[in-house]
Amino acid sequence: MTKHGILGVLCLLFLLSGWDARAQTSVAGRVLGKQEEPIEGAYVRILNTNLTTVTNAQGEFTLSLAPGSYIAFVTAVGYAAREEKFTVYPANQEALVIDLQETTVTLEDVVVTAQKQEDDLQRVPFSITALPAKRLEEFRVWNTRDLTAIVPNLYSSNPGDNRNVTSLRGITTTSYDPAVATYIDGVNQFSLDTYLAPLFDVERIEVLRGPQGTLYGRNAMGGVINIVTRQPSNDFRGYAEASAGNYGQQRYSLAVRTPLVKDRLFLGVAGMYDRMDGFYTNAFDGSDFDKRHSLTGNYYLTYLASPAWSFTLNVKHHAHRNNGAFMLAGSRDEAFEHPFEVHQNTRTELVDNIFNSALNIRHHGQAVNFQSVSTYQSNHRYYRTPIDADFSPADLYAIVNNYGHDWNRVQVYTQEFKFSSPTVSSSPLKWTAGTYLYYQDNPTRQGTRLGQDIGLMDLPAEYIHTTTINTSTGKNKGVAVYGQATYSITPSIDVTAGIRYDYEHRELTLRGEFQPMPDDPATLVVTQNDTTGTTSYSAVSPKAGITYHINDRSSLYGVYSRGFRTGGLTSDPALYEYAPEYSNNLEIGSKNVFWKNRLRVNMAAFYTKVNDIQVPTLVLPEGITVTRNAGELTSFGFEVEASVAPVRGLLIEVASGVTNATYDRLTVPTANNGGDPAATRDYRKNKQIYTPGSTGMIAIQYSYPLTRWQDLSLVVRGEALSVGEQYFDLANNIRQADYILYNTRAGVTARTFEVMFWGRNLSDETYISYAYDFGATRLGDPRNWGVTLRKSF
Repeated sequence: MTKHGILGVLCLLFLLSGWDARAQTSVAGRVLGKQEEPIEGAYVRILNTNLTTVTNAQGEFTLSLAPGSYIAFVTAVGYAAREEKFTVYPANQEALVIDLQETTVTLEDVVVTAQKQEDDLQRVPFSITALPAKRLEEFRVWNTRDLTAIVPNLYSSNPGDNRNVTSLRGITTTSYDPAVATYIDGVNQFSLDTYLAPLFDVERIEVLRGPQGTLYGRNAMGGVINIVTRQPSNDFRGYAEASAGNYGQQRYSLAVRTPLVKDRLFLGVAGMYDRMDGFYTNAFDGSDFDKRHSLTGNYYLTYLASPAWSFTLNVKHHAHRNNGAFMLAGSRDEAFEHPFEVHQNTRTELVDNIFNSALNIRHHGQAVNFQSVSTYQSNHRYYRTPIDADFSPADLYAIVNNYGHDWNRVQVYTQEFKFSSPTVSSSPLKWTAGTYLYYQDNPTRQGTRLGQDIGLMDLPAEYIHTTTINTSTGKNKGVAVYGQATYSITPSIDVTAGIRYDYEHRELTLRGEFQPMPDDPATLVVTQNDTTGTTSYSAVSPKAGITYHINDRSSLYGVYSRGFRTGGLTSDPALYEYAPEYSNNLEIGSKNVFWKNRLRVNMAAFYTKVNDIQVPTLVLPEGITVTRNAGELTSFGFEVEASVAPVRGLLIEVASGVTNATYDRLTVPTANNGGDPAATRDYRKNKQIYTPGSTGMIAIQYSYPLTRWQDLSLVVRGEALSVGEQYFDLANNIRQADYILYNTRAGVTARTFEVMFWGRNLSDETYISYAYDFGATRLGDPRNWGVTLRKSF
């Protein structure tokens, strides 16, 4: 769509919906505590609108609203967040009184945007784990991989290159196109190259389990990790935090959110710096391995043109440096015999620069709501010097990919237009519809250099220091249209239906070269002329469900959904097309809140069938990955999450999941570099990789007030995270038995500051975190500990 077309759409929407021509009514309200004391600084937000305000010293606030029904979401430091439904009348509006309870005596209400509109967690008809900011701090979630076992049936690990591989309900990421999509502030982190894993200044994380193809589209076959950072508003707020621990761990973050022009222009700035010496030692030279540091930023500028229109410009960046990426032992046995040691003859610095930007335009109208999200994402990732590719002290193979700024730099442009039913409406129909477009440019250049010791591999000496270079230029583009609606047949029964159509076109050009002299471009010999392949495919992702609301706090639901993961082109060494994966998913569940909001219990059972499984195989020494459609998978299981506040100050949380993910058919080639190309191996009945058979979590936290008004409290917390048996290769030879990690957190907290000591993996459990199918193995983090100081303002 041209810029004139976009402007035309915006003008048409403006003319159709107006600024909100209905007369506005002034709504006055108060936010009070249990003893009827006024709560100053409470944050009052009207869901699915741009309207927010803050209470004064008397706990009072005012809002101008058109007649209709609304939901206020109220938060205040030391109090449990609460939703309050209310109606605005044309005249004689009564004052609104909202009572909050302390966090030590009740559970919080949780608002999520899982269906691309704000709604109560308990009313969304599928499985979601929602972790508000306070719970993220309590679990000490610093990275998306820290969600492992906290979320039922989720497993995530970093293979060593700052990119997390995530599995959910047996649907796992096995290529650069993830099977579990990540969204940050409504923006799809398009691939493993461009997403931001570090977490700070986060308002909440929502993990949507099961296919979410209708609203979220491509690569959401296993689910979605939806991250929402704190937004600027009409009050001055922020925090400063510092953490330090063993292994040289340091982490500093600072955030400020403030109005620049009251009621009109708002600024948000957040930054984080972290570093550590690494858990590994390189036995080859005795140096620290995996010594790393990074700088991450998140910046907002929001302009509220009117109560109906808002414009937000957001920029995020992440600069990561790792001296010793891929902390891998050569085999599983070697990893356990010499824990946290590598034997690599070279060490390089991984340079990883990510830049994401988005322009978000929102309109809340009488007839329709509208949102436009325009994004640009880029990632430049390379090794400053060649990296050891054989993970041994011998000088055999090294990977070279530092070929300048134009190579190994992924760029993505996306555009989404979304329309939805108005916030204020008496209609039983709630709907969302939209379109999504993208363009990706992915130029890759990588070489495999032979070293001094290639004689050990029976290679001639004349090949020493020669480099085989593979160059590929990928250009991908696509478009999708989608719609989903929920209709309330009765106040107790809702039916949901949705559908999405995706079309993608991919083009890949390959070139092969041989460089007999090190780093001398003049000696390049073309071994494969430019070869171009194209492929196109489409996918239809339907969804249907029904929900029965037993009462305001309990419901039963059933849902069917179809997911897909995009296909593409791969080198074998010639171009080879592989088809998308498709899944069919059934889920039934129950959501319940009991005992005056002191007990929450959510349960679900699921069944998933996946066709055209994409199986990647790493080919050495070339260091390329070949992807093929090779099988079918069935995954089924059960999940339960429960939170209870039985007595003042005591919080108990439990989460458990069971997944049985087994290949019904899996036939993979056994010859990679020579041999019989038709030779295959049958792995039917084998277990899915990166998929624990079970996950479990129990967390117990007790807060004891040290002062009469509970301004200062002592907090003690213990956690046990259980991860069941899993495998890391298709042959199921690399096995990790079930294990338990024990974590703790203790300190003092007040309204505006806290000091917390924490410990992770207290029993110093040794376990595999990630392994490649050829045997290279990375262990999970050993026992580590530290202290965090935080000051809010």
